[in-house]
Amino acid sequence: MLLTPLGSTAAAIHWMPGQAVLHARGETRQFNDLDQLITQLLGTPVPVTALFAWLAGQAQEVEGWQVDLSAQDQGKILARRLSPEPSAELRVVLDN
Repeated sequence: MLLTPLGSTAAAIHWMPGQAVLHARGETRQFNDLDQLITQLLGTPVPVTALFAWLAGQAQEVEGWQVDLSAQDQGKILARRLSPEPSAELRVVLDN
C-alpha cells in the first residue's frame, strides 16, 4: 500500500508472476510485471529487484544508482539515480 504524507491510501499494488495490478483513485490498471507498473506509477524505471534488497537492509549495488541505508533501522531508505539523466530520487518510509 502506498500512503500519502497525511496517511491516506494513494494506491495499492498486488503482483504475481506475469501480472501486476494497481488500484488508485477508484481505478484498476493491469500491467505485465511489477517493473512496468512501478515505471508507470513513478514516471521512471526503478530497479525493483534491488528495491526489495534495499527494503531488507541489503546494500545491493545497481549501476547508476546510489542507496543510503543509514536510516533503514528507522524505516527510511533513500535511493538516487545519478545516471542516466534525468536524475531521480526515491524516498521510502516504512510504517510498522
